[in-house]
Amino acid sequence: MPQVRPAPEAHRSPDPGRYRTFPEPPAIGTSRSGIRENSSVSLMPSVTASERTPLPELDRSAAAAFWQRYLASVGEEDLEGPADVACFGDSVELADELIELVLRGQKRATAGSLAEYESGCVALPEVGDRWIACDGQGRPRAVIATTDVRVGPLSSVDEPFAWDEGEGDRTRVDWLRSHTVYFTRTHATLGIPFHADIPVAFERFDVVYQEPNHEPG
Repeated sequence: MPQVRPAPEAHRSPDPGRYRTFPEPPAIGTSRSGIRENSSVSLMPSVTASERTPLPELDRSAAAAFWQRYLASVGEEDLEGPADVACFGDSVELADELIELVLRGQKRATAGSLAEYESGCVALPEVGDRWIACDGQGRPRAVIATTDVRVGPLSSVDEPFAWDEGEGDRTRVDWLRSHTVYFTRTHATLGIPFHADIPVAFERFDVVYQEPNHEPG
């Protein structure tokens, strides 16, 4: 599911307001699904609404250092910084669950409601973007490179994309069920009506850097 970019960090708006050079984010709010990756609630069926822990502020100093280690590993210099620093999902529990799927190599896609991106004043993902994915404690865990972006109605998701998101049983039916629950919840928080064909950014990505002790299995 979505990710967290600045708190509304989770979404990117059409405005090129990428959070480069690690500026202070507005408030922190969700993640990439709920910001970029709208992670399915089905991933954690035992977690109830009362047990969802709000996401903390991102550790931007740690993210800056993480980014520098990534650049050193590829022998590159970058004056702009990452396109985003974000979490997946809208809670500590979900962010931790999803980043582990990413680090294990199972999750290579995410989806974010356009309304969420716009409400957070975060630019939509673009092919070639490199951004830092964090865990539920706001700690950087991986550098992600966006490889494909498609905007379409929620119902247009296909089986290959549902499989690549790596959540639940990885079928389209389960994807639609869990994302309907997730987006209904996040849209209600924003005061925006939910419907079956809300516009969504479907993003595929690769992991281009993670710390040695978290290599994909």
